[in-house]
Amino acid sequence: MTPTTPLEDTERVQHSFYPDRATYYRDHAWLAAAAMAIGMLVLWAIGNPHVWTGAVGGLAAVAVRTLYVASDELAARWDLTDRRLLGPATRAVRLADIRELRMFGSAVQIVTRDGDKHLLKYQADRAATRDRIRAAMTEGTL
Repeated sequence: MTPTTPLEDTERVQHSFYPDRATYYRDHAWLAAAAMAIGMLVLWAIGNPHVWTGAVGGLAAVAVRTLYVASDELAARWDLTDRRLLGPATRAVRLADIRELRMFGSAVQIVTRDGDKHLLKYQADRAATRDRIRAAMTEGTL
């Protein structure tokens, strides 16, 4: 889950973005609360007398997913160079090709001019992540 794209000649990594463990678990706690509420609402709507089981099912589903994917999600790394943003495996986005940076939950979404979208997930300070990428984009155009 780390960048494997080789650096170009004279290209340097300026900063690496890592997911934040506390943010990961906080986001999944909110997801579990929503799943529990939806599960209970569905059971209530269909007239099931055991509405409470919706909460158990919602919590169990999100807890299993949280634990199952944590090792991959928390190992993801994005490297910001003076030219590109390099993501897990071979993902690479030229700074000049970034059309838009959006904040989406605890993530920063990168939208390219071609319409490709990438997420830097579970950022402890998503605004700082966005601002650092935006600053690198500005420096690259000077």
